[in-house]
Amino acid sequence: MSEQTIYYEDYEQGHVRLTSGRTITETDFVVHAGHTGDFFPHHMDAEFAKTLPGGQRIAHGTMIFSIGVGLTASLINPVAFSYGYDRLRFVRPVHIGDTIRTRVTIAAKEDDPKRPRAGRVVERCEVINQRGEVVLAADHILIVERKPEGTNQ
Repeated sequence: MSEQTIYYEDYEQGHVRLTSGRTITETDFVVHAGHTGDFFPHHMDAEFAKTLPGGQRIAHGTMIFSIGVGLTASLINPVAFSYGYDRLRFVRPVHIGDTIRTRVTIAAKEDDPKRPRAGRVVERCEVINQRGEVVLAADHILIVERKPEGTNQ
């Protein structure tokens, strides 16, 4: 992990980055169920899951969200912080053995009404599987400091 100062003005709408991949495992299912208490059969019961349209267990959406967001955490920006996530959608099921990565697109920039020396940057996060299909989408809102007055950094 590295650190880089990126001010509000430096973000370019439309810029896209793609993370490395991560294959979902049986262990992920078990650990996430233990952390959350979500042991519903469509996640944990292989025999029950055979009756589902895909015929296999479905990953917890919250797990895919957590892993997908974690994949984006490769750079520390000391002048930005996460304000939260909006518009979270579980688009397609993820199964054991699927490999996911996250595509991050700078979707919007706007003034922050509470902080005149900062702006809001919206990163559209799309978790995609090995077939290039979007399986999860969410908007990550960042509060980012503006460049100090009188500088062209």
